[in-house]
Amino acid sequence: MQETSPEPSKGPKKAQGHAAYGEDTHITFYEQEDASSGIFFAVLKGGLLVLLTLWGIKLAAIPLIEGGAGNSFLHNVNLPFHEAGHLFFSPFGRVIHSLGGTLGQLLMPMICLLTLLFKQRDPFGASVCLWWIGENFLDIAPYADDARRLSLPLLGGNFGHSSPYGFHDWEFILTETGLLAQDHAIAAGFKGLGILLMTAAIAWGAHSIYKKHIEPLKDNS
Repeated sequence: MQETSPEPSKGPKKAQGHAAYGEDTHITFYEQEDASSGIFFAVLKGGLLVLLTLWGIKLAAIPLIEGGAGNSFLHNVNLPFHEAGHLFFSPFGRVIHSLGGTLGQLLMPMICLLTLLFKQRDPFGASVCLWWIGENFLDIAPYADDARRLSLPLLGGNFGHSSPYGFHDWEFILTETGLLAQDHAIAAGFKGLGILLMTAAIAWGAHSIYKKHIEPLKDNS
């Protein structure tokens, strides 16, 4: 009986397709793709932060006596929420009804911030909403500052000095609470708080860009 010689051992099979280039190359391709998209979004978001920074500086530079941030087109964006706030808080008495306009235009960006932060897990979007809250304080400040002067134009083409008592929200609020003489100080406080919140928003946004887009690139390098 003839012995069957064992078959010579076969060498490793030649890699084919993508495997011929090695698995590491395949991973690197996607890592490079992720790096490119990360840089793109970092630049895009950073550009938005620069725009918001410059816009915030411009709004903060407008004197309250000249209408402050109320001269921005964002005033018209905030206005529907202001009026909705009056309607929503109307059952709670005249002072709260008047204050409701201010509360309405602060609550809307706050709701957006909380939704983006806790539901969508989007801290950058939340930081933009914080900037919007700060901008609303700048928008409110000239209205409070006008409580005694009553010279700013109001909804419907009216002015505080020619309107019935209660039409000018902050004249009514500060008069009823005995704080009318502090209108300028309160307005300055609103403006200062707005600037602080806008500054914090820019810092928060920059931090979120670093954590989401820049730090992973450093870890993979």
